[in-house]
Amino acid sequence: MQLSQLLWLAPALLAGCASEALVPGMSRDEVVARLGQPAKVIPLGTGQRLQYSRQPAGQWAMMVDLDASGKVVQARQVLKAAEFARIAPGLWTRDDVEREFGRPARIDRVASWTGDVWTYRWTDGHDMFYWVYMDPGGVVRRTQQGMEFFNSPKERMSAAKAHPGR
Repeated sequence: MQLSQLLWLAPALLAGCASEALVPGMSRDEVVARLGQPAKVIPLGTGQRLQYSRQPAGQWAMMVDLDASGKVVQARQVLKAAEFARIAPGLWTRDDVEREFGRPARIDRVASWTGDVWTYRWTDGHDMFYWVYMDPGGVVRRTQQGMEFFNSPKERMSAAKAHPGR
């Protein structure tokens, strides 16, 4: 395996290591010491969720759920098929998707759809996209997955730089 390929695997490997290193009962301070400040903190009925995401360039997002006392209840990498399968078109909203998966890599509009299309980058051994189609009212209407094709790591980096704030 070439060095450039190993560099692209590093975030996925670190995500796996991070979830194993986080154990139930660990304090919020210990989580932040290991993973840094979260991208977003989401209040939950029983505590809060710390969101760590590598979108738009990376392919993982870690959700760390804390109880009311600030102790880890669970930590999981959510950008994977089993997690995406939980999305319920017609029932889930924009807020549900953002709470469960974090900020998408991109938010687009296309001529064939009247609402936003949220794009998540993920991997199942291949570079993948997961699209969440929302109607103008912010309700999920459908989802779809597809493969992401790049000819080189340079091309991947260029694509990530083209959409830095999305």
